[in-house]
Amino acid sequence: MATAATQPKDGITAAPEAIVVRFAGDSGDGMQLTGGQFTLSTALAGNDLATFPDFPAEIRAPQGTLFGVSAFQINFGSREIDTAGDAPDVLVAMNPAALKVNLSAVKPGGLIVADTGAFTKRNLDKAKYESNPLEDGSLAKYDLLAFDISEKTIEAVKPFGLGNKDALRSKNMWTLGLALWMFGRPRKPIHDWLRQKFKSKPEIADANIAALDAGHAYGETAELAGPLRQVHLDPVPSAPGLYRTITGAEAVALGLVAGARLLRLPIFFGGYPITPASAVLHHLARMKEFNVTTFQAEDEIAAICAAIGASYAGQLGVTSSSGPGIALKTEAMGLAIMTELPLVIVNSQRGGPSTGLPTKTEQSDLYQAIYGRNGDAPMPVIAARSPADVFECAIEACRIAVQYMTPVMLLTDGYIANASEPWKVPDPESFERMPAEFLTEANGPDGTLLPYARDAHGARPWIKPGTPGLMHRIGGIEKAQGTGNIDYSPDNHQAMTDSRRDKVLGVQVSDQKVEIGEKTGRLAVVGWGSTYGPIHQAVSRARRKGFDVSHIHVRHIWPLPKNLGELLRGFDNVLVPEMNTGQFKTVLRDQFLVDAQPLTKTSGQPFQIAELEEAIAKFFDDIPGNEGGQVPANDQQLPSTEGGAK
Repeated sequence: MATAATQPKDGITAAPEAIVVRFAGDSGDGMQLTGGQFTLSTALAGNDLATFPDFPAEIRAPQGTLFGVSAFQINFGSREIDTAGDAPDVLVAMNPAALKVNLSAVKPGGLIVADTGAFTKRNLDKAKYESNPLEDGSLAKYDLLAFDISEKTIEAVKPFGLGNKDALRSKNMWTLGLALWMFGRPRKPIHDWLRQKFKSKPEIADANIAALDAGHAYGETAELAGPLRQVHLDPVPSAPGLYRTITGAEAVALGLVAGARLLRLPIFFGGYPITPASAVLHHLARMKEFNVTTFQAEDEIAAICAAIGASYAGQLGVTSSSGPGIALKTEAMGLAIMTELPLVIVNSQRGGPSTGLPTKTEQSDLYQAIYGRNGDAPMPVIAARSPADVFECAIEACRIAVQYMTPVMLLTDGYIANASEPWKVPDPESFERMPAEFLTEANGPDGTLLPYARDAHGARPWIKPGTPGLMHRIGGIEKAQGTGNIDYSPDNHQAMTDSRRDKVLGVQVSDQKVEIGEKTGRLAVVGWGSTYGPIHQAVSRARRKGFDVSHIHVRHIWPLPKNLGELLRGFDNVLVPEMNTGQFKTVLRDQFLVDAQPLTKTSGQPFQIAELEEAIAKFFDDIPGNEGGQVPANDQQLPSTEGGAK
């Protein structure tokens, strides 16, 4: 495989540190499944990795059209991997539309693997090609490996008596087999997975295994001259332990369960399906043995209200959604804040407003998370930076919710929810137990009950309904300090508003640290959420060029770390890259009066490392006034549905 990273030298393919592969095809071609299984084999080979599944927004676009292209990108290597990579070294294109939509992303000299069997006149017309790109010389700057994968798949599964239509369903497995050979990946884990997946239809399992093995054998025996080579990447050095791949949605579910176990509480999850948050419900529904109850409500409002009711009854109430659903839950969030009950709200952000970009990623719900409720309704907000990081963030959200008797919002996004990376399974004994406490007897003078008396954290007591002698009022109308009686007098409302505010501002969070670089200097790049990977890599590269730049990444969005303002004032410039129009930049300016500069991107795709490198360099080019701004739409990441390189 002659890519820019792996030029042959003396007949031997040089081993690169990392390779980016993108599988692309029709929505029904199984690209997500192919990518997922290639990820599994890569993790078992010991490489570090990061993935990026990219789905079309249409539920089922017409087959072969530009709108229906689904892609899965994986960056893997023998060094630390923080992002899914900027540009693919290898593009596997299952049809003309997949090639056209993704071609501009491929590195010059990269390898394109194409199924000639799908490049029919009809499919070329659907992809708006005037001529066949595999034959007209337009792919001259790439290595091209084009052959009839469809025909070879049909031949491989012929012994199983499948018709052509059913046989072609195994085309993705044939392609996966070739990819496994190219990178020296084992087939047995995929064999085992197929037998388990189709255990009720063993003939289908056998057909898929035959297709997989045929693709692998083709790589072994074809002995093609030119682009097809086998590349070996050494395992990445890693600490001893148990590792697995994990997606952000899986990490949310596992973290919530772990947090509840540490609190010794059952979980009640109330949810309603919405992309990309639905996966959290799916994963939790399979974890009933950990005292998890899942409830798919008739709408978003019912889902959060049911979760609040569970918290009132003494369970850990959890609800989850994406931006549009979070908007519907807003009034009930105010109810949870007014009643001061623990509640964890997971927001898997997507492009908006309204229905927006259902399958694309964005960070545009930050204002909604911090400010988006009627009245003064403060709520702690935590943002996870990667799929693996979500696990600890979910535990932290559970801790804060119960310790401070407050709703907490956990922010992920579409990229984090769907992407995967290796995760070292932590030792359960390393986590501090924090059993929840319930009031069991009157806490006021002369045996009176004070349901709104406050502890050292500013939290009121948690009282299970039905506890003898502890009957009290609860609801959305303002309560009197201490007694909880209805009281909407001016002085009481002021006092209760201040108490709720001070409780949230008093949440203990760790001091902000610097991820890379010094604590003072010329430039600090400040990120939050899923921008961590590209910022981390871009700052590392910039520092190797001699630039005085540091990376600061904020987990606790509200309240902010107490030392953050002083830390930011130690830098001459502050750049805030985020996938919105500058929301966190505004928060930092408001809270710390620092002249933070925005770098915004709202194309529905994550930042590329190169985009951030270019933005950092502008602070050192001695050209005034060109810093920050908006990253232009990038056809390498989000090609026009008109398709093609520009």
